[in-house]
Amino acid sequence: MWSCTPFDVLSKIFSYLSPDSLASASSTCKHWHICFKSYPLYSTTNKPQHPPWFLAMSTRSMSSCCYAHDMDRDRWHSLPLDFLTDPVRAISAIGSFILCRQSASSTPLQLGLCNPFTKQLKLLPPLTTLRINPAIGVVFGTRDKKGTFEDQNQFRIYVAGGMGEGPKGGASYEPTLEVYESVKNKWESVGWMMPVEFAVRLTVWTPNESVYSQGALYWITSARAYSVMCLEIESKQWKEVKVPMADKLEFASLVRRKERVVLVGGTSEGEVCLWELVVREANWVLIERVPSELGQRFLGCKGSSWCSTKCVGSGEAVYLYGGSWGLGCWFGEQY
Repeated sequence: MWSCTPFDVLSKIFSYLSPDSLASASSTCKHWHICFKSYPLYSTTNKPQHPPWFLAMSTRSMSSCCYAHDMDRDRWHSLPLDFLTDPVRAISAIGSFILCRQSASSTPLQLGLCNPFTKQLKLLPPLTTLRINPAIGVVFGTRDKKGTFEDQNQFRIYVAGGMGEGPKGGASYEPTLEVYESVKNKWESVGWMMPVEFAVRLTVWTPNESVYSQGALYWITSARAYSVMCLEIESKQWKEVKVPMADKLEFASLVRRKERVVLVGGTSEGEVCLWELVVREANWVLIERVPSELGQRFLGCKGSSWCSTKCVGSGEAVYLYGGSWGLGCWFGEQY
């Protein structure tokens, strides 16, 4: 019976499986494997029925594996990345897949989607403009004629800035932006010019991670004094959002929490503060303060620095992590 189950019924059953169980199911028999492979690689049509997993990938070392944490069972899985031909850096989770790029920032950008459990990899089409180390943002949903994002089963990738070829053949900062739409599977260059200063900051001082909230994409610079750059998608406008205690924070990151942008920053006193952005007022409101003693316990020893600390948000929670792990993301989460 199971070997003849229609794909639509079987795929619905698959949607209830955790990432590790889904990988096992896909290798059970030929029929199940064909069903799994016949679905688009980045499909988010079936809403996962299990809590998302925390995925950690190293950026400082060319690690041959990544690690995933099962929240239900409180168990870590080591996942080999031997199916990848080149070392990659994770950008964002897209359903049960990871948007990644090659780890070398000195080569032209190439993006792909991979699933470390099922060892699948799909390279996205080349960008319309050669770009080295641009900023990347992901938005879930497709736009209607009014510019509103509706269908959450699709996604768009925004690439801004980067080093490109100048008019006389030399290298220059690229002040343009291009967009990939999953429903079209192609890149389109859009004429949303940005100030040259923003192009420089997006290329040199901005990590690839971004946060999307209420119609805008946000990137934070990677060194003090911190600042946030914002792209309002509907109005096609770029602007800067000031950061509280910008020159005093040892680390600062943006996360998405309950559809809002939250800034997480740590001071030399071992304290961590969380601010929420009030978009209309372009102002930050303090919503939480982590006690100094808890911060020192996280750092591990007296005098340690927050500099290598990063964080990721999911639902109502914000998680801190550190060491050589460059990105933590929520694998299998429905946006």
